[in-house]
Amino acid sequence: MRVVLGIALGLAVLTPLALWLRDSSLVRVTHVTITGIDGRQAREIRTVLAGAGEDMTTLHVRENALLTAVAPYPIVRSLRTETDFPHGLKIVINAYEPVGALQADAGGVTPVASDGTLLRGAGGRDLPLLGVKTIPGGDRVGDKTTMGAVNLLALAPPALRARVVRVYRGKRGWALSVQDGPKLYFGAAGRLRAKWQAAAQVLAHPTSTGARYVDVRIPERPVAGGLKPRAVQSHPQL
Repeated sequence: MRVVLGIALGLAVLTPLALWLRDSSLVRVTHVTITGIDGRQAREIRTVLAGAGEDMTTLHVRENALLTAVAPYPIVRSLRTETDFPHGLKIVINAYEPVGALQADAGGVTPVASDGTLLRGAGGRDLPLLGVKTIPGGDRVGDKTTMGAVNLLALAPPALRARVVRVYRGKRGWALSVQDGPKLYFGAAGRLRAKWQAAAQVLAHPTSTGARYVDVRIPERPVAGGLKPRAVQSHPQL
């Protein structure tokens, strides 16, 4: 009985002390390290997170408050925190990677992630463009056709996607214009991984140099077309 009373008395004394220490200036965050974010909004995001983090302690990190602070920046997908007692806080950002940018008929460009999340405010420079009538008003792409173009880019090898200028639908289905390269004809939205693999193999082969287009609608039989005919070397008659 005395042991039980002793434990109860100890808890009654230590609990308020622990609660006081949890939010005490003795463990206030004074140094915030932020990683995982680059690009146009990176400086703003770091500033906002540093300010929010310095309002916490290493014994009481409020991740919900950090997420609220970066809510205006949809490029931030999630956060992970680590503390360095007594005054250090490390914030690791899991950021969306834009795969393309929606370009409205009336102007304006909005980057988009592979899952259709609109990354408003993030830089859209040098991203493949997807033409749309208007930029969606919500947080994500809702149109199936536009989402088909996003999926097409999301499955591209990064090195190839970096060369894509624009995605559009034409007479041959989905097509892409490539910087310093031929147009790529993908046709329907199926078997995209196989089609990208076929396109990469054709573009890497020296015989495709100078082609105006590469047709991978049937990935087992890709075609490089529009090649200029090779000059035939004439031999003098004997």
